[in-house]
Parts: sequence; C-alpha cells; structure tokens
Amino acid sequence: MVLSQKETTIAYRCPACGAAVESMVGAFALSADMLRLKCPCGGSELTVVYTKDKKVRLTVPCYVCPRPHVFTVAQNLFFGGDLFAIPCNYSGMNICFTGAKDKVEEAMKEEEKALTEMLGEHSLDDLTSQRGEGIFTDPQILDIIMFVIKDLNEEGEITCRCQKGEGEYEATVLEDCVLVRCLKCGAETRVATDSLMNAQAFLNTDHLTLT
Repeated sequence: MVLSQKETTIAYRCPACGAAVESMVGAFALSADMLRLKCPCGGSELTVVYTKDKKVRLTVPCYVCPRPHVFTVAQNLFFGGDLFAIPCNYSGMNICFTGAKDKVEEAMKEEEKALTEMLGEHSLDDLTSQRGEGIFTDPQILDIIMFVIKDLNEEGEITCRCQKGEGEYEATVLEDCVLVRCLKCGAETRVATDSLMNAQAFLNTDHLTLT
C-alpha cells in the first residue's frame, strides 16, 4: 500500500526585500527535521517544526514588526483545507499562508493589493527600510499607549467640549501618533508614538483633555 503524503504550500513576504517566498512542505520531511524557508535575498527565513505534541510551530518574518511572530497550529489546519491565513497580531495584515498552491498564490496577490492600499503614498521599499519605525509604530509603544487610553476612558478621565460623561471617544492609530477624538463634538488630541521613553512617561497620565 502506498501512503498519501500530507503536503501543503506555504508562503510569506520577505521584510528585507518585499518579495513573495513560497515552498511546498511535506509532513514526512518536516517530521525529520526543522524546515527553513529562506528568501533568495538572504534577508529573512521562515521556520517550521513539529512540537512534541505533534503540532506545527511556525516562526514567521513580519514586514510590519521588527521581530518575527511565533505561531503554533494544529496539523489539520496546517496541512488540511484549501487556505489557512496567519495574521500579524498588531497590524491585522496576513503575513503567511498555507494551503493549495493556487489558493496561496491568489491570497498573496490579494495581500499585496491590501498592503499597497494601506501604505498609500509610501512604497513597499519604504516599508522594508523603515520596518518598526516611522511608517509603523513599535508594537510595545502602541500597547502602552492604547492601554492607558482605554484605562482613562473606562475611568471617565477623558474630557472634551461635550458635557462631562457625554463624550464618545475613538482612538485611531496613525503613522506617528494615536489620534484620540470625540465623535460628537470633534475635539481631539494626538499622542506621539515615536519614543518608548515617552510612552512609558504616558503611563503616569491621569487625565486626557481633547481640544
């Protein structure tokens, strides 16, 4: 009897050069050793290994964040189905796809379109050269600032031109700041995201006034 080997196509976008990197992954080869999928430019690599509990651990380079992301998924998700997408935890952009070759290649094209729209006037070269700084904020800085804004909102410590307690606030992440705005009166303020030191100082903020 001939066993049917489980296999899937995996692809990611290299954060160093912006190229799509694709390869076929077989279960038999993977069980023997770690699989390394390197970009021809030499600037990044994706690794895939089996865990002791027979799950699949992926370390995926990210074109948004300065460090790769680690994901652990079940074998049936990795090898089963036509398409499985893995997103960056911070931007929400899909940074890795597995599945049928045609589905993966189609998804990579759609991801490139979405990335182009998100970058706007910036190019993919701008993104790869300024990854983690400038165009996109360091996730640690963003986490701190969003935590403080959420906490202030829950405690009623954000005020605007509306009567106290009547404001309705939203926080929008921009290239170099978080914009906090009242949806009712239009008052706003911007919290800079250019420095971890400033973000840590923002932890001491006990009130935010929108003007």
